[in-house]
Amino acid sequence: MKVLLIGSGGREHALAWKIAQSPLLDALYAAPGNPGIADHATLVELNVEDHAAVIAFAKEKAIDFVVIGPEAPLVAGLADDLRAAGIATFGPSKAAAQLEGSKGFTKDLCARYDIPTGAYQRFKSAEPAKDYVRAQGAPIVIKADGLAAGKGVTVAMTEAEALAAIDDCFDGAFGAAGAEVVVEAFLDGEEASFFCLSDGKTALALATAQDHKRVGDGDTGPNTGGMGAYSPAPVMTATMVERTMKEIIEPTISGMAKDGNPFSGVFFAGLMITGKGPELIEYNVRFGDPECQVLMMRLKSDLLPILYATATGTLDRVDAEWRDEAALTVVLASKGYPGAYDKNTPIAHIPEASEEAKVFHAGTALKDDRLVATGGRVLNVTALGKTVTEAQAHAYALADRVEWENGFCRRDIGWQAVAREKA
Repeated sequence: MKVLLIGSGGREHALAWKIAQSPLLDALYAAPGNPGIADHATLVELNVEDHAAVIAFAKEKAIDFVVIGPEAPLVAGLADDLRAAGIATFGPSKAAAQLEGSKGFTKDLCARYDIPTGAYQRFKSAEPAKDYVRAQGAPIVIKADGLAAGKGVTVAMTEAEALAAIDDCFDGAFGAAGAEVVVEAFLDGEEASFFCLSDGKTALALATAQDHKRVGDGDTGPNTGGMGAYSPAPVMTATMVERTMKEIIEPTISGMAKDGNPFSGVFFAGLMITGKGPELIEYNVRFGDPECQVLMMRLKSDLLPILYATATGTLDRVDAEWRDEAALTVVLASKGYPGAYDKNTPIAHIPEASEEAKVFHAGTALKDDRLVATGGRVLNVTALGKTVTEAQAHAYALADRVEWENGFCRRDIGWQAVAREKA
């Protein structure tokens, strides 16, 4: 099978690494890819916003299957255009991708189909939103409605913080994503990420993970795209997974189909495990980043036929088998992230991969044959262990062997699971 992978981040490096292991694979291309992905795929200079160019390349190379990694091409309808051209594609339609592309769309779906989530209101101007905040009080959550690269959410612990977040959105801090704002109730509990494939009819539960959004140790500082993750998440017991499937995932699949937007692809459900059980914080319609990295390390099964079955409506014929070990990934980021940071800083050394540990590239590039950091989140140091504590020790030991002067990381990824294991 000839496969084209769309994307250039750590998530796509993890997908490329796993797809490349498949005996079904004849050739793997990646557009645009990164230096780490180049170890597994032929990189292609394609403008993925030019759907006609992507289709032309796929036809020219007789691509059998396209896997779309990031959310922006999905929200822009790339999957629809590829399927219309007769090319099997992993990823939801533009209509179904609204689950991530519009937080208000998802909240309305939850209201329609009794999916547990925080109470909310949608606003198109600042003053009514501020009046609502004053009436509700803090803590409260302010979200830019559209795609904001993981940065459009403010968990406001004070009323003043909430009002400032509303101003940020409507003053253009998140561009078009902030033209509408969703204000929702603060949910108290422990966060978890749950991944599940759907071909529009069948659901295949994958695995759980826990992400660390705040930039600093002890979950301090501003939100980021994710500073690390581990899998499985102990808070997601078998009972909690079963409830998540019944109360959240299955009603979403049937509701989307009923509304004329059948969902084919991966649900990445951000959950809060509250005293009442699992409640939906938000949906993403692609693998998480950095959660994908720990999922791919733990997946024993061949990934390619599972993705292909999802794309072709045959998900009921496949299964996913997982390693018992825990996996943990630490994000090495550019100093200053999520604020301003220097670009093109040299990365002198990345340690060799082993079966138990690997460094995935995210924001890297080759400049004059030298590896440099071009993004905020740059490397994902990922390791397995019998426990989260052991996986954490392996990941940090590997991270400490990376030679990159401008890099930093949190030193407490996995702290909640480690505390549980020590208890």
